[in-house]
Amino acid sequence: MKTAVFTGGGTAGHVLPAVPVMRALQRRGVEVVFIGGADGLERRYLEGLDDVRFFGIASGKLRRYWSWRNLTDVARVLRGVWQSLRLIGRIRPSVVFSKGGHLSFPVVLAARMRGIPIVAHESDFSPGLANRLAMPFLDALCTSFPMRRPGSLRGELVHTGSPVRPELLAGSAARGRKLVQAPAGRPVVLVTGGSLGADALNEVVVEAAPELVRECCLVHVCGPGKRTGPHLPGYRQYEFVGPDWGDMLAAADLVVSRAGSNTLFELLSLGKPNLLIPLPARASRGDQIQNADYAAEAGYSRVIQQEQLDASTLVNAVLGMLSEKDAWAARLARFEALPAVDLMVALIERTSAPSN
Repeated sequence: MKTAVFTGGGTAGHVLPAVPVMRALQRRGVEVVFIGGADGLERRYLEGLDDVRFFGIASGKLRRYWSWRNLTDVARVLRGVWQSLRLIGRIRPSVVFSKGGHLSFPVVLAARMRGIPIVAHESDFSPGLANRLAMPFLDALCTSFPMRRPGSLRGELVHTGSPVRPELLAGSAARGRKLVQAPAGRPVVLVTGGSLGADALNEVVVEAAPELVRECCLVHVCGPGKRTGPHLPGYRQYEFVGPDWGDMLAAADLVVSRAGSNTLFELLSLGKPNLLIPLPARASRGDQIQNADYAAEAGYSRVIQQEQLDASTLVNAVLGMLSEKDAWAARLARFEALPAVDLMVALIERTSAPSN
């Protein structure tokens, strides 16, 4: 295998989990190319991978509901397919790996038209729209969690788990506690709403902060442009955390988070007690609710639905979990994190076409 094309985009979760796989292939001498959005959003997520060539294409958003914008986006998707056809014809990869998201579908379709093998990864319990559309074209589908075989899947179904970035596994609790200025013996509660933040969660955290800081160091990652928190001793607010994220996670005694599949898999792999507030069904396709239900039923997470979330509920849940920290840690120790990168690399190598 000489060259592998990676694709995915729309959110960080459709790019960042693929990075450890890309690095592993590079160590094997494989040239890695990434095809993402022409606006460069995916390029920013790949900062630090200077030896990965990046190409941008047009792509319309894939929606599950009627909108007049669907009409113009169909044209953008077709343009993206045409651009992908030209790129793949020029690059001549041995395999295409898709992490999903609306930007991936034009590349997957173009790869099938060019006769290039395709491997995809699905993070959630039920495939997203882009992966559902791609099913008939896939040679293999990797999954983060055990999944029933989709009826439209053309290739094999392989439970690989999800790659966890090495920098998260190497996080230092000591560095993290120093960074957030946590006093000795004081538990650290880390709150994150994902890469873009979560307004509903932010509002409740700010309201609950005065009571929570009596018992813990509260670290609140609120999202870009959303920094409005109170000035309280023991309350630290950040719009975004970059290279220090692994250290912050290591320092956290409890993480309060949305229930995105990649975030959930990272928390379970790191053995972090976690309180999940999934995105409600009215604002999503219900995937976060499914993720949270799985984690709660397995005993790995406590869940509060957003409709039941208020300052009092949050405070009671956080303080209750901190008082039972050892019990949560024991339950999380049962979670088995598969060697996802090794399994995925082996599958990619087995699926790829002979080098030209």
